[in-house]
Amino acid sequence: MKQRRTYPGASAYTDRHGMRRWRYRKGGFSRELGTAYGSEDFVRRYEAAIHENRTGRKAGAGASQTVPGSINDLVASYYRAPEWCGLAELTKKTYRGIIELFRLEHGEKLVVRIERKHVMAILGKKADTPSAANNLRKRLGQLFDHAIALEWIKANPARLTKAYKISGSGYHTWDETEIARYFARHETGTVAHSAVTLMLYTGAARVDAVALGWANIKETPDGLRLQYRRQKTQRSNGILVSIPLHPDLLDLIQTLPKDRPFLATAYGKGRSPDGLGNKMREWCNAAQLPECSAHGLRKACARRLAEAGATA
Repeated sequence: MKQRRTYPGASAYTDRHGMRRWRYRKGGFSRELGTAYGSEDFVRRYEAAIHENRTGRKAGAGASQTVPGSINDLVASYYRAPEWCGLAELTKKTYRGIIELFRLEHGEKLVVRIERKHVMAILGKKADTPSAANNLRKRLGQLFDHAIALEWIKANPARLTKAYKISGSGYHTWDETEIARYFARHETGTVAHSAVTLMLYTGAARVDAVALGWANIKETPDGLRLQYRRQKTQRSNGILVSIPLHPDLLDLIQTLPKDRPFLATAYGKGRSPDGLGNKMREWCNAAQLPECSAHGLRKACARRLAEAGATA
C-alpha cells in the first residue's frame, strides 16, 4: 500500500551544482523549500508556500494571515510548547507528519467550534485504517489538551471519542523456522546477518539499533553488558537498558570495528533508522519472508525470553 507523504506537494530535484533540493509544487505554483528536508526552516517555507498558494498572498505580508483561535494558530502555538520541544527529533518528525496533514485540511477552522461529533467524523474517514485513525486521535488529544491549557476550550473533544479496535496481533512475530531461513540466506559477515542478530538478542528498536556500538559495551561486576538509553526517552533521562551479552551476540560484535556503529554503512557512517528499515525489507524479501520486519524481531526476542521462563 502506498504511504501518504509527510509533506504533500514537496518533491526533490537536483540543481545544476548536483545538490539535492526540495520545492513545493501544485498546479503551476512552485516555491523553494531548501535542502534540509523536515528541518524547521523547511517546515516554515512549506507552510508559507501552502498559505500563499491558497490565498495568493505571501505569509507575513502586512498583518498576520493566521486566524486567531484557529487550528493553524493552535498548531503554531503547540510547536512552541515545552511538551513539544521536549520530544526527540524522530518523534517530532512522526507526529508532525500526522499533525500537518490534519492542519492542511482543517487549519482555518476555529478550535472553539470543533465538537466531539466533528472529531468522530474526521476519524471516521480513516475507519478502513484503524491504526492511522488511532494515531490521529492521539495527536488531536495532545493538540486540544494544549488548547485547554491556553483556555481556548474547556473540554477535549478528541478524548471524548473512542479508539478503534485493531484486528489481529499487530506486527508479525518471527518464528524459529523464519529466523533459520533468514540466516540461511544471509551468512555471517554480512550487514544483513549482523542487523538481525543485534536486534534479536537485544530487542532494540531500529532507531536504537543503528546507534549501538562498542561504546555501549560495559564491564560490570556481572560481566560484559550492553547498555543504552532508548532514543525516545533520552531527553527525560529514561531507564538505562542493561542487557547481558548472549554468546551469539558476543561472537558477532567481536568481529566488528570499534571506531563506528555496529551497523555502519560501507563508508563507516551511521545508518539512519529509515535506511535500516528499507534494507530490512530488502533482506527479508530476499529470504522470501514478506511478513517479517525489524519490529517483529522485538516480539521474537520477547517470545524467546518467555519460552525460557523469563517474567513479564
